Amino acid sequence: MHELGVMSEVVRIVEDLVREQNLTQVESLVLQIGEMASVIPYYVEQCYPAAVNGTLLENTRLDIEILPASGRCNECHKMFHVTEDYYKCPFCQSFSWELLEGREFF
Repeated sequence: MHELGVMSEVVRIVEDLVREQNLTQVESLVLQIGEMASVIPYYVEQCYPAAVNGTLLENTRLDIEILPASGRCNECHKMFHVTEDYYKCPFCQSFSWELLEGREFF
């Protein structure tokens, strides 16, 4: 589970921003995670308390927004929602398509 390491780095970055901006309070941390990202939202939620323990973010709320994955077929040029079990375009059955969105982690 690499999510704890990822979240520890996110917490460090946000703490640096809090100090730089002279903020007095942070209510929530919002993460946007693509459906096909290598970071699993469930594990992020589970490790969040450990990642913020003893930090400036200790009393913050974690909000996760899931960003949909979309692909575009190189044959028929149609866009479609991508799920983990997609190997081909659902419209023309071509195996030639590209992932446009869905791997983000913001």
